[in-house]
Amino acid sequence: MNWLTNLVRPKIQAFIGLKNEIPDNLWTKCPSCEHMLFQKDLEKNLFVCHHCQHHLRLDLSQRLSMLFDDGKYTETPVPSVKHDPLKFRDTKKYADRLKEYRQKTQRDDSVVVAYGLIGEQPTVVACYNFAFMGGSMGMAAGQALVTAADLAVKTGVPLIAVTASGGARMQEGILSLMQMPRTVIAVEKVKEAGLPYITVLTDPTTGGVSASFAMLGDIALAEPGAIIGFAGARVIEETIKQKLPDGFQKAEYLLAHGMVDQVVHRHDLKKTLTQLLKMLSVVNSSAMKRFARS
Repeated sequence: MNWLTNLVRPKIQAFIGLKNEIPDNLWTKCPSCEHMLFQKDLEKNLFVCHHCQHHLRLDLSQRLSMLFDDGKYTETPVPSVKHDPLKFRDTKKYADRLKEYRQKTQRDDSVVVAYGLIGEQPTVVACYNFAFMGGSMGMAAGQALVTAADLAVKTGVPLIAVTASGGARMQEGILSLMQMPRTVIAVEKVKEAGLPYITVLTDPTTGGVSASFAMLGDIALAEPGAIIGFAGARVIEETIKQKLPDGFQKAEYLLAHGMVDQVVHRHDLKKTLTQLLKMLSVVNSSAMKRFARS
């Protein structure tokens, strides 16, 4: 029990006749340094801790608004898939679990495909929503990546994948694992079309997502401190019977070992993507002109 909230505050309110409840979401505690952060200041700082620079997780709308010019974008419909192919049940029915998360997030599944301008460059973005079942990848998420890749190829624009996932969705069994090669093929179609494919790896990017399209970017960016890997550190330690290095699977560790190209602070992410898209569009345009002349 929080005695300040549940005991002291009601007594003070009753004593002074305060009728209006104080909102409970005025403050957020940083999960890294445990400083209390005023919510409005945190939002203005793109959910980066003012004290230790820890990058808190963004929800889907915040992420997309941050990336696109003036926060404006168009969501692209994703063809529907069979929602509960295995009639799976654990502590509750998978169908009921899906219904719960759809009501909670107001989204159909864990990936949204959006189209708009980033630094005045037309771009398709496939963005994961960790709030939807931990961003797990099932058939719907795989279909969303395929839809994003097809849209990028059709319109001739770059594709950016923003990942935040715990991996494949166990409730769909082998059908979820089949999304790994499916998304890899979709990404290859973008590359074969001569279009840039950029990945932005956020916390966490793990499991089947990291083992497929997430690590195939022409350029791989990561947010500071993001956990990126396949299996969890504890599982690996128990398997190999060895202590892992400090910072293992953190974005900075992967950068030092050549697994990502750059670790980018959230404040600089939009600017970095704008620069990359402009450079790659020039390179792509020059390559197409050379191809046309030959």
